[in-house]
Amino acid sequence: MIIANEILMSIRSSRKQKYETSLHAPIGVDKEGNEISLLDILCNESDTIFDQVDFGIEMKKLYHQIKYVLKPREKEILQLRYGLNNEEEKTQREIAEQMGISRSYVSRIEKKALKKLFKELHKN
Repeated sequence: MIIANEILMSIRSSRKQKYETSLHAPIGVDKEGNEISLLDILCNESDTIFDQVDFGIEMKKLYHQIKYVLKPREKEILQLRYGLNNEEEKTQREIAEQMGISRSYVSRIEKKALKKLFKELHKN
């Protein structure tokens, strides 16, 4: 968010050049006093984009494993517990009350489901 603000401030400050902004133009200084260009910030931002793509791939794998590896009750407990599929995150106690089982049973099912997922995701 800070990077986006720096970029926006840089572009606004160079209103004289409304349609052109150089990637090499200095937009500020870092903690050591070195000039920072727009290109420096964008390169750092691209690292985060790769991380986001990697995270997306891992999430796809996780949802696939949840769908095909877990039993319906395990799947439901994990969805409720961790707020998957746009569900609200719930405590083990809330899940136990909703499902009519003990909190310790919810805990055991959750632990077993997480072990299954971990094992499947680290097979290859």
